[in-house]
Amino acid sequence: MKHLCLMLGVLLCTCLGVHRENFRTCSQSGFCKRQRNMEPGTSSYVVQPSTLRISSSSLMVEVLNTKNNIRFLLQGYGLQHGIFRVKLAEAEALRERYEIPVGLTLVAEPVQEELKYHGEKDGKLTFSLGQNKMVINVNPLRLDFLINDEPVTSLNAQGLLKFEHSRTKEGWFSSLGSSVFSLLSQPFREAKDEGAGEESEGEQKEEGEEVKAEEEEEPDMWEETFKGFTDSKPNGPVSVGLDIAFPGFRYVYGIPEHADTFALKTTKNTDPYRLYNLDVFEYELNSPMALYGHIPFMAAHNEKNTVGVFFQNAAEGWVDIHSNVADKSVFSNLADFVTGNNEVPQTDTHWFFEDGIIDIFVLLGPGPRDIFKQYASLTGNTPLPPLWSLAYHQCRWNYNDQDDVRNVDQTMDKFDIPFDVIWLDIEHTDSKKYFTWDGSRFSNSIEMLRNLSSKGRRMVTIVDPHLKREDGYRVYSDARDKGLLVKNKDGNDFDGWCWPGSSSWPDFMEKHVRDWWADQFALDKYVGTADNLFVWNDMNEPSVFNAPEITFPKDVKHLSGRENREVHNLFGKLVHDATFDGLLKRSNYQERPFVLTRAFFAGSQRTSAVWTGDNMGEWSHLKMTVPMMLSLNLAGIHFSGADVGGFFKNPDNELLTRWYQAGVFQPFFRAHAHIDTKRREPYLLPEAYMVVAREAIKKRYTYLPFWYQLFHESETTGMPVMRAIWMEYPKETNVFAMDDEYLLGDAILVKPVVDQGQTDIAVYFPGENTVWYDIDTYKTYPGRQEANVEAPLSKLPAFQRGGSIVPRKMRGRRAASLMYNDPFTLIVCLDKQGKAGGQLYFDDYHSYGYRNGQYALTELSFHNFKLENSVKFKGEGFTTKEWLERVVVAGVNTEPKKIHLVKPDGTKMELGHTYDAQSKVLTIRKPGVNVAEKWIINLH
Repeated sequence: MKHLCLMLGVLLCTCLGVHRENFRTCSQSGFCKRQRNMEPGTSSYVVQPSTLRISSSSLMVEVLNTKNNIRFLLQGYGLQHGIFRVKLAEAEALRERYEIPVGLTLVAEPVQEELKYHGEKDGKLTFSLGQNKMVINVNPLRLDFLINDEPVTSLNAQGLLKFEHSRTKEGWFSSLGSSVFSLLSQPFREAKDEGAGEESEGEQKEEGEEVKAEEEEEPDMWEETFKGFTDSKPNGPVSVGLDIAFPGFRYVYGIPEHADTFALKTTKNTDPYRLYNLDVFEYELNSPMALYGHIPFMAAHNEKNTVGVFFQNAAEGWVDIHSNVADKSVFSNLADFVTGNNEVPQTDTHWFFEDGIIDIFVLLGPGPRDIFKQYASLTGNTPLPPLWSLAYHQCRWNYNDQDDVRNVDQTMDKFDIPFDVIWLDIEHTDSKKYFTWDGSRFSNSIEMLRNLSSKGRRMVTIVDPHLKREDGYRVYSDARDKGLLVKNKDGNDFDGWCWPGSSSWPDFMEKHVRDWWADQFALDKYVGTADNLFVWNDMNEPSVFNAPEITFPKDVKHLSGRENREVHNLFGKLVHDATFDGLLKRSNYQERPFVLTRAFFAGSQRTSAVWTGDNMGEWSHLKMTVPMMLSLNLAGIHFSGADVGGFFKNPDNELLTRWYQAGVFQPFFRAHAHIDTKRREPYLLPEAYMVVAREAIKKRYTYLPFWYQLFHESETTGMPVMRAIWMEYPKETNVFAMDDEYLLGDAILVKPVVDQGQTDIAVYFPGENTVWYDIDTYKTYPGRQEANVEAPLSKLPAFQRGGSIVPRKMRGRRAASLMYNDPFTLIVCLDKQGKAGGQLYFDDYHSYGYRNGQYALTELSFHNFKLENSVKFKGEGFTTKEWLERVVVAGVNTEPKKIHLVKPDGTKMELGHTYDAQSKVLTIRKPGVNVAEKWIINLH
């Protein structure tokens, strides 16, 4: 019955009962229990200064665990942009620990910079990288990182370092004793300086002294059972853990993905935040439970500095968070208030992973823009997406057949609702066999794609990484015959259950397998496709219905021989990497691909957009979209979104309409729904609601030039597209925990309505001496104040910053690709000094020509009653037909008598205008100049 249910698929959530009890808690995880049970105290790890070796940009020194005489190698590096890297691994291990190869998470080998050594003093080794310092305390081991001599990050300050060394179940240390240890450590002893000084306190053990057991053997060290599944754990306990402190910081952020607040909460009375890619149906909110993807990157911010840590490890992880402010009782906080206690805030975090090594990048800012540049230098930027992918996507599980697709396409046009992409879920395939079509329902997919293409539209089909185990299925048979499939612990092809029933998985950990997968997207292999078809990778955690926690067993073997426990969180990223490469190959590397993924890891931003998975059609889930996407954007995943309307359940008309409004100003804008939900295309709403949803979608299209510009900035600077307010206003302490409003770039402030029946909303406007303009009415609001704003159902509360210039295109089109040559409207909102600035960026909107200089970038400035467009860059031979149709200037106190355009050739032309004295808005009509040329508009 269970297998029948799994094959039916639609009953999965009923049959599996995907509730909290299907996923481990820390108390049900052996390594999590052992690591979390560590008590703060004096660490047993001690640096051996006499073994120190330094180069111009790195250091290497031995560390001894005095409890058991196990030696480790500590490496430190100074990297470009003010980053320190610290690695700790066993000096000699029984097996090679997994380290993620360069090119998977790290975009390239980090560029090293000069690391100055200032010598040893008072038991401390001091190194500097520019103005920043790393101080290594010798006994016990502790690493402090300082900005301008002020400590901002510390490793092992609480003494929670625990590196479970390699061993055998038979008792390797006790049976072989110190003679083998002495032999294994000999190469490192020979590396010491001849005539080295006296041994440090940690070096006083005699070589012949018997090695002590570090801990008592526990039942879960070599085998562990959860819900009837047994994990064989052939390598025994191999976890690594370390505390990371942020002195002076009350707030930390990041480590997505969790359905929780943006500012991470204390875990004093909960489980730690879990980092383990899992398929979680109907996930709960305000929880540290793991979801579909994870990035072990955390940022800390206060009014003086912003710092970050990236812990590069692909195994399952957990992060505990404690705060000397948040963890206090109400009474303690009140006592501090009464007594005037000015205790410096501090956040202490404790990270532990099941396998791997300690490999940490410390990003020392010192400001928000700096850490985003630093993190992007490590894991890469979000490449500029094709313009159409930033428009509206229409999806559900499932559009039934070609007639259904045609009907949706035509009905959207009938109701004048623009869209760019229609999506097909798993039912479009032949019996859930990916790279195929159901011949009875999609008998002529080429014609379907051609019809969409004629309107400038695309299609996305789902391609999951599990392959149906069926001899006649070409993709599976080819993968099996070539030996490309993941193995079980006994070395046979792993057989698990997913949508097709019995399934196997290509081993995406191997490059030749990824190359093979990429080849499957060629038009002659993925038969029935065309170049306007793109791809959605779902279930790539991977999801395995009949396995522990609905994913690979940890002792599944990859072709390299490594267990899945070592690499689990990386697997899903490599699926969408391979898909992206396949779409690149399909276009001969000319066209920008689009891929959507559910599972992700650090570096995923380079090849895929991300959505937040199987959310619910409830107000609380709409509210949670903002903190979840702020967290994703902070960790580099800028092209992200949440299913409009919620995947599960049937949202009422008000909720669905408000969700469309919220989606307008979120990076990835897709409506999606479960197969059991009622159809809810926007035209099915009652007319009053449909009109509001339609206007919201149309508004998205008018802002596409602005979105495109934001993603250009993202690729070139690493700055998030969707920003927490503190990222632009770093000294405003009252916004540090704010996650119900946000900024797009530095120009648009958004406060979505996320509560039922709400018709007004309190908005905080940041920025001393800043003025904000309602994007619809140009009503002004002063900065550093909160104001109550009217928000009837027809209103999306959004505001443009005074001092900014935002490009829009106001002509209605049914698809974004039809807007390429449309004219611009510039929205100029003046600051209190009557000034404003911005940029215009344009290319061909779909190819990689921009990387070869085929683009233009201009600088816009309004000052002294003059709007000027200066060309910063224009590629040789690059041209555009785009022109300037209108300029709207808000904040003009008096109507000008005349307005003149100075054309690129120097000639002048008088322009027509209108002026609204009440709103103080000046509209300049039809300048008609090419936007890629230099020109000036003078107000007299």
